[in-house]
Amino acid sequence: MNSTLSLNRPVRNYTLGSFKNPKLIEARPSRHQLRSHLIDFSKLKWFGNVNSRTGSSVQQQLRDYSCESRRITSRRIRVSSNDAQFGSFPNKGGAESSSFTEFITSERVKVVAMLALSLALCNADRVVMSVAIVPLSLAHGWSRSFSGIVQSSFLWGYLISPIAGGTLVDYYGGKAVMACGVALWSLATFLTPWAAENSLLALLFARAMLGVAEGVALPCMNNMIARWFPSTERARAVAMAMAGFQLGNAIGLTLSPILMSQGGIFGPFVIFGLCGFLWVLVWLSATSSTPDRSPQISKYELDYIMNKRQKSHAVESKPKTKMIPPFRRLLSKMPTWSLIVANAMHSWGFFVILSWMPIYFNSVHHVDLRQAAWFSAVPWCMMALTGYSAGLWSDTLIRNGTSITLTRKIMQSIGFVGPAVALVGLTAAKTPSTASAWLSLAVGLKAFSHCGFLVNLQEIAPHYSGVLHGLSNTAGTFAAIIGTVGAGFFVELVGSFQGFLLLTSLLYFLAALFYIKFSTGERVNFDESGQYHSHHINT
Repeated sequence: MNSTLSLNRPVRNYTLGSFKNPKLIEARPSRHQLRSHLIDFSKLKWFGNVNSRTGSSVQQQLRDYSCESRRITSRRIRVSSNDAQFGSFPNKGGAESSSFTEFITSERVKVVAMLALSLALCNADRVVMSVAIVPLSLAHGWSRSFSGIVQSSFLWGYLISPIAGGTLVDYYGGKAVMACGVALWSLATFLTPWAAENSLLALLFARAMLGVAEGVALPCMNNMIARWFPSTERARAVAMAMAGFQLGNAIGLTLSPILMSQGGIFGPFVIFGLCGFLWVLVWLSATSSTPDRSPQISKYELDYIMNKRQKSHAVESKPKTKMIPPFRRLLSKMPTWSLIVANAMHSWGFFVILSWMPIYFNSVHHVDLRQAAWFSAVPWCMMALTGYSAGLWSDTLIRNGTSITLTRKIMQSIGFVGPAVALVGLTAAKTPSTASAWLSLAVGLKAFSHCGFLVNLQEIAPHYSGVLHGLSNTAGTFAAIIGTVGAGFFVELVGSFQGFLLLTSLLYFLAALFYIKFSTGERVNFDESGQYHSHHINT
């Protein structure tokens, strides 16, 4: 709108836009350094005595504009205050920081919650056999060593898929590969009762297929978190996903005896298999492979993730990964071997505890199967809680200036040395309650490893995190097979679970020393041949 005002000075044309010009309007600077358009009408001296209808209209529009500016400024200040309240970085451009409320209600947390559910199903399907093996052994007359072979059949399949699955994840993305993996392992779980009724060979094949399918779970989790979370939130995200992984152990160990008492030995296999099929339907319809493909994500969250991604050189900034990764160069770097050793030791301890603790409580402390399952389940609940606490602490250390390398070494040292000490205490326990307390401490502190080597995979090789996870998982599976089968033969030959636990404790100490010596939190250049060198990660 144009309005010509007579103010006893040369006539000039003013538009409403000209009154927004900061050269014409004197505005008080904002404490929050936000652009302010608040107008003090007493200072608009060029109006003089404006009595015309046009002048009044202009003044009214300016008042309306000023009120709207106050409301916008107020909203901006509230957002800034919310961000500052949780110790976030300053909000520059609206995409630098994320409040706790925004984080919990965000689309990326929905993705990690779905990942946590899939990992819970992964472990529930896996751990059912640890409970069912007791009545199956009695029914078929299996020895301890043969029971170990039956339980390890899962690991035969798990040995095959991580490298191939990790390569597929890097090439096709975590969403599609995870959906295929969950569908396949749910089918294998669902068919286990039929396989067990027909032949031992069919049972071993069904468990091996379960292992093949579950081998892609953790590489998919790592891939999705690397795509959806900035580096300052990844430890928390991994901890949340792995909390579901550990709760799956607790769910499987506690619900399996109950379901068996109501629906027979194979009741939990059917229930957990059906739950997996339901998860696949929700996953495919409610999530996206990357933030920029999500129709539900808010513009604020997308800007926040993309801004952080540019600073941390995330996966999507690089052209599509080659189908055949550079295995030779991956294995030529000592940080790779630090991850392989860490994963191997983590898997050794994990599967020994997961597979043998119900039998340990049953045979050493003479508790019945249902009580043994409960005593074995408590530590996994502890692991879920300590894992999230470790994630928060890890992210806080990095935000406060601690180097990524030192943070990962601190987390991994706690994750290995803590269980080593606790397992020594477990061997001396005289009652089931004391044994469960030591086991809870061992497994709880073990969760710190998730903020050590497991997050470290994304940091040293963001473009090859899937295949690198597959390599380390394969080594971990070898270690798990040796530990699971070896425990059975060790107990038969020596007659003592305690001796095998002391051996595991010693291995934990040695693995911690190796990781401290050779690990790094910096990006390793795997695309060039030559000696080890790295690029510092900008956090």
